[in-house]
Amino acid sequence: MEIAVFSTKSYDRRFIDAAASKGHSLHYIEALLTADTAVLARGAGAVCVFVNDQVDDAVLATFTSLGVRLVVLRSAGFNNVDLAAARRHGIVIARVPAYSPEAVAEHTVALMLSLDRNIHRAYARVREGNFALEGLLGFNLHGRTVGVVGTGRVGTSVARIMTGFGCKVLAYDIMPNTACREIGVEYVPLATLLEQSDIVTLHCPLTPETRHLIDADAIARMKHGVMVINTSRGAIVDTKAVVDGIKSGTIGHLGLDVYEEEAALFFDDKSDEVIRDDVFERLLTFPNVLVTGHQAFFTAEALQAIADTTIANVDAFATTGKALYEVTEAT
Repeated sequence: MEIAVFSTKSYDRRFIDAAASKGHSLHYIEALLTADTAVLARGAGAVCVFVNDQVDDAVLATFTSLGVRLVVLRSAGFNNVDLAAARRHGIVIARVPAYSPEAVAEHTVALMLSLDRNIHRAYARVREGNFALEGLLGFNLHGRTVGVVGTGRVGTSVARIMTGFGCKVLAYDIMPNTACREIGVEYVPLATLLEQSDIVTLHCPLTPETRHLIDADAIARMKHGVMVINTSRGAIVDTKAVVDGIKSGTIGHLGLDVYEEEAALFFDDKSDEVIRDDVFERLLTFPNVLVTGHQAFFTAEALQAIADTTIANVDAFATTGKALYEVTEAT
């Protein structure tokens, strides 16, 4: 099958090429998928997309006219897909439900440790010959309360790591996970988690219900000086409200690997450009904020698993007409 692969970098090609069977022809496209670039999939029966590609009604209509029958996501999340439109157009949507939860969990904890011990600031100081410790005072994680919002594979992995640090772990999820309870995690209402946690870490999918889950009201419930970490989806956090929370001191540390307007920024070198996103630029002025460019997933193990599952979805569809991990409204 001819597969058009959007938003590709050299590392994508390396792992997808290694996973692809001889029965497929891969057409790599560096451009982000939009209504304007969808025509680049001409000749393909399947399209492969990433987290910031737009799979909306206009794109799907173009795909239908081109004969595309399958869209495979190189991600677990599918908030960038109009599932109702896909159903109307008769296009199958498939995803990678799990690749390496440990990769994202370990990056989450790396953000916690870097912010807590001011590693990012100390690194910059030492490179300039400044070995002063003023302003770098941290705190022990041991004995702190960590609130995990969303206890799927990633959230469970984070909870397991934090119990290893000697933390008390609270969790909120509409579907509690037995594996978390078995390691001593206590499930509580979201309001209780926000009120009692020293660290709040977000690991839920982006849905209409979780969009701006962390807003001004949620921040008002939090402890003064709380640490907030988001490695899930950017729009779970209301960034303007978070900026206000930092300015007031309610949020003492903020670690982001995702950002609600990241599509215009992340995965490309913008070092020679003027960044016109004033909210993002304001975030970067705070010394207690650490932002990484959606790299929590970025390990060799995760990329290999993503590529393998992506190609397995295409193989299954080519053979049976059904992908291994199809996304439906009820997924």
